[in-house]
This record gives sequence, structure tokens and C-alpha cells, in this order.
Amino acid sequence: PLHGRRPTRDWQPHGTVLITGGTGALGSHAARWMAHHGAEHLLLISRSGEQAPGATQLTEELTALGARVTIAACDVADPHAMRTLLDGIPAETPLTAVVHTAGAPGGDPLDVTGPEDIARILGAKTSGAEVLDDLLRGTPLDAFVLYSSNAGVWGSGSQGVYAAANAHLDALAARRRARGETATSVAWGLWAGDGMGRGADDAYWQRRGIRPMSPDRALGELAKALSHDETFVAVADVDWERFAPAFTVSRPSLLLDGVPEARQALAAPVGAPAPGDAAAAPTGQSSALAAITALPEPERRPALLTLVRTHAAAVLGHSSPDRVAPGRAFTELGFDSLTAVQLRNQLSTVVGNRLPATTVFDHPTPAALAAHLHEAYLAPAEPAPTDWEGRVRRALAELPLDRLRDAGVLDTVLRLTGIEPEPGTGGSDSGAAEPGAEPEASIDDLDAEALIRMALGPRNT
Repeated sequence: PLHGRRPTRDWQPHGTVLITGGTGALGSHAARWMAHHGAEHLLLISRSGEQAPGATQLTEELTALGARVTIAACDVADPHAMRTLLDGIPAETPLTAVVHTAGAPGGDPLDVTGPEDIARILGAKTSGAEVLDDLLRGTPLDAFVLYSSNAGVWGSGSQGVYAAANAHLDALAARRRARGETATSVAWGLWAGDGMGRGADDAYWQRRGIRPMSPDRALGELAKALSHDETFVAVADVDWERFAPAFTVSRPSLLLDGVPEARQALAAPVGAPAPGDAAAAPTGQSSALAAITALPEPERRPALLTLVRTHAAAVLGHSSPDRVAPGRAFTELGFDSLTAVQLRNQLSTVVGNRLPATTVFDHPTPAALAAHLHEAYLAPAEPAPTDWEGRVRRALAELPLDRLRDAGVLDTVLRLTGIEPEPGTGGSDSGAAEPGAEPEASIDDLDAEALIRMALGPRNT
């Protein structure tokens, strides 16, 4: 947040602005913005040069905005070719700004990324930035802009090399500043239109809470960063209520601790509705769980397992719960941090209580999760503790003493229940009382109350 800070300069493009990847989606957006705001000469570099699709139309559009346009075919990672190109910049429009948008996407896991892939991803983006930095060392510039990515800020699945390449640009900007030269690295989120993250990847990121930015809004933020002479900024339109829970599902993030909206999204108590997600705003048990509760106890657990498998299949996009094996780990079924939170949200609605974000990982198979939900929400309650003394009294009071006495087994029954008849109490195996002793009641004379006194002791009768 700027917190009301005023810009440190009134930056406007002028002279020659060099844009790498200048005929690509991001480069052409930057070129239009520069031409509209006063750049006199635009030097657009790409591998294909004037043969790039749309290059002619782009030239006409920029010329109509008042800029002179040069489109050159050049590998920005080739220092000799770049030196020749820089030497050809007209003296009347000296180079005043560089915008390095060139790059190659990389979306493969590291274990299937070979040396050729690494060279391709690092080539234009990292090596090109190093060549520009080296060739322009000591050249007075108003702006040296590096198009980085949030993949290098908070990480991104299957983009290890790409993330490293972008983090390199952020570090290069800091290195230039340490030398006393200008540099601004912008870690972009998702662009709308023809940005780098379109197609299937667009939907993928939007499900995770990264919303596409319009090019005009994004470039407005770039202008703000340059006017404040920032070294590094991350610019993204983030739905924190969706992004933060999934991002922290397996571990906390100190990075997000610095974002107030992310902290707020993560601070919601477990029993509260998940912010911004209607599926995670339960108001009571669902009809599905009520129906399962009405089943006989032996049928509840299988029904709950079917319910878990059905919701898991829906989250994964399967048409049938048969695709979700009860004993197979959720991670093997294709669950990641986002889909784990989505399943948590759906099951929270079912049980009427917001489950922890780590529920799927804490109970790693559908069978284990169903067992947990059964124990937490459907298992019959333990019988309430009863008064032990009262139970003893009722049990002993119901003994058929007369019949046991007639059968001559009363003393044996007493021993089996842990009560030892006192010596000399009579009965079939009792001896005679001591001479002169006060005669005690015979076991044959015991009634229920006497038996209770023997079992509980005088303090409990």
C-alpha cells in the first residue's frame, strides 16, 4: 500500500523506448501505452521481427499515435547482435527506457524438464536481461523495466524453472539499484486479453483466485511503480478469500502474513462460513446428512462413504463416484491444494460446520475421511454415565434370593459376585458360632437389603 505517499517523480516516456518481445502480446500493450504517453521512437525487438504476426498492423497503430516505429529481428540474448542494434539508435532520440517483456513459458514438472527446456526458458528472459544490463551499464536511463512473474514470488506448481528465471529478474533489479542505476522489476499476475496466461491456464488460475487484469489497469500500475521509482512490485488481482486458504492448506505462509486481506481470509474460525464461498457457508446439517442419519446404524458408514466419493468425483470433474476408489489416497486421485479446499467446502455444507482446510490431508483416503465424518457427526453417542451404586442396588434387589436359598447355592452366588459370606453366618457350609458370641443372622435369613449392605458396605447403604 502507498499509504498516501506522493510520487517521487513525474515520469513520462520520451526519446527511444526499447521493448524486447515487442511484437508479442505483452510487448505490444507496452508499446501502445508508451506511444500514447509521448514516446517519440519505439524500438521493438523480437526473434521474428517484421515477419511476426500482426507486426504491420501494430506499426500502423503506433504510427497513428504519433510514434516512429522500428521493428527489428534480434535475439536479445546475443550480445553482439544487441550491441549493433543499440549503436544504431538515432542520436536525436537517445535511448531513455528499456522494457524487457521477452520470455518463454515453462509449465512442466522439474523431473521431466531437460537441459533444452531449461535453456529455452532461461534464454530470452534471464540471459536477455543479463545482456541488456551488461551492455547498458553506465548508460543514463529513466527506466529499466523487467517483466517478471508472481511464479517467482509465491511459487507455482510445475513452473520451477520459470519461477527461478523470474526471481532472477527481481534480483537483477536489486543488483542494478545497488550499483546506483535505475531498475524496476514487476512480478505480474494474470493478464486479460492476449497475455501469457491465457487458454486453459486462465481457467486454472481463476479457480485458484488469480483474476485476469485488463492491460490498461496493469499498465496504470506500472506507471505508478515508475513514478514512485520502485525497485520491485508484485501486481496481481487476487481473490484472497479463495487463494489464501488453498495456498496455506499444507503449511502456513509468512509471505501472506504481510497481506491484510489474506490474513483476514485465514483468520475465519473453523466453525464460521468460509468467506466468499457460498458452498462453504453452512447453516445446519444438509438434507443428505439428515437422510443418512435416519438410516440404521450399520448402513450409515457405507452411505457416508458414497457421499464422500460423490463429492470428490464432482470436484475432480468425474461423472461417477466409481472413479474414486475408497482406499486410494486423495493425492493419487489428483487432488491438490485447491481441490482439497473445494472438497472441504462441499463437505462443510453437508455436515453444517466448517471443516478445517487440512481435512483431506489429515484423512488421506475417501474411506478414512468417511470414517472421520461418521465418528464426528453420525456415531451414536456414548451412553451417559450412570450411578454405579444405583445399578448395584437394582441388580441385587432383583435377585431371586428365596429360590437361590432353597437350592443351597446362595453363598456360591455371593462368592461369584465378589461377596464373601462372613464366617459363622450359617448356611450349608457355615460352621457353628463361637460359644458365648452373640448369634449372627444366618445367610438363610438374608433379604435384599442385607445383601445390598454386604455388597456396598455400611457407608454406602
